[in-house]
Amino acid sequence: MIAIIDYGAGNIKSLQFALTKAGLESQLTNDQDTIRQSDGIILPGVGAFHDAMTALRDLGIAGTLQEEAANGKALLGICLGMQLLYDKSFEDGEWDGLKLLHGEAGRIDDSVKVPHMGWNTLAHHNKSTLLQGIPENSYVYFVHSYAIKSYNPDELISSTDYGGKVPAIVQKNNLIGMQFHPEKSGGTGLQLLQNFGGLAS
Repeated sequence: MIAIIDYGAGNIKSLQFALTKAGLESQLTNDQDTIRQSDGIILPGVGAFHDAMTALRDLGIAGTLQEEAANGKALLGICLGMQLLYDKSFEDGEWDGLKLLHGEAGRIDDSVKVPHMGWNTLAHHNKSTLLQGIPENSYVYFVHSYAIKSYNPDELISSTDYGGKVPAIVQKNNLIGMQFHPEKSGGTGLQLLQNFGGLAS
């Protein structure tokens, strides 16, 4: 079972639907025991970084996520959820994240339209089982104003080009981030969720 973290991050029914379509059982939860008993965790995200981190801490989930990640459980952060995995964000201030991955989030370059909304292609950088069935230049769907600006290049699996190189998929062992929305990315997104499910089994 995949635990989808419920901390008031907007409509995530489409994510549940996509996981079901990908053949993966999921449960929307903020219960720590349920999270600990899951095979894998998805941290979705829509909204502001600081509000999300405050909610995770107030619910007592931040520590649980850090513990489960340290135990080797597969953890996928989607969109804002990916940014929350990092050290900090400079969205409307300077805020600490979960510090599971080293790096920082910042606003997308103003040379392009912000927010970034639409379909963009993936360029692959490092090998990962996550990319099984995902050819170069596959299209995925983005909706975001902030992105990871500093990161370990060894952890960059795929990027997209939008006002410069934007990390689209990152991975450090059991920790995975997708800046785009796989649940809104058609067959490519479903394949990526299935690949994540393989890591969580």
